[in-house]
Amino acid sequence: MKHRFIVVEGPIGSGKSTLARLLAERFGAELLLEDPSANPFLPNFYRDMKRYALSTQMFFLFQRVNQLSGIKQPDLFEGKSIADYMLAKDTLFAKLTLDDNEFALYSQLYNHLRPQAPTPDLVIYLQASVDQLLQRIGRRGRPMERSISEDYLVKLSDAYTRFFYDYTESPLLIVNSDRFNFVDRREDLDLLIKRVESLRGGKEYMNAA
Repeated sequence: MKHRFIVVEGPIGSGKSTLARLLAERFGAELLLEDPSANPFLPNFYRDMKRYALSTQMFFLFQRVNQLSGIKQPDLFEGKSIADYMLAKDTLFAKLTLDDNEFALYSQLYNHLRPQAPTPDLVIYLQASVDQLLQRIGRRGRPMERSISEDYLVKLSDAYTRFFYDYTESPLLIVNSDRFNFVDRREDLDLLIKRVESLRGGKEYMNAA
């Protein structure tokens, strides 16, 4: 693996955690996973987003910074790391869920903490239709996700699209994941890894034939 730090990103249900695990296993890399189950505010957030948005956002911000700050130090970055989140995307959720005063408070803290996190050598962004996201969320059957609405997923997917349209901090591979099955079809994973190894920088796209 020529990239030291790869991030797999995408909206909830896109398969980013699953793909991050598969890549970490294939490359023998350290795996950094977001841990939604550790966020005590998240179940309430899905039931009442306006009330619990700030506390949920703050918890995730500290969780992400604490995990990523370790690999910022060169002496700890001799190996390879793959994560299923990136700190730069944190503001995407904040803009979507916080009111103006909450976002101003959050932004001050984010700008203070952001220098502690490394910039990825490569970002893999998994796009998926809202129908696919709903189906995948339903199949995994997590109780706290049952109240996620289609309207929220539409807004979230649009926010991801806008974010990565302007993203230039790292090389970016945009993958249309609707027709790929990286878990059950080894050839799909092999094809993705081949594309990752051949990337030269900038922004590239990967679609099923």
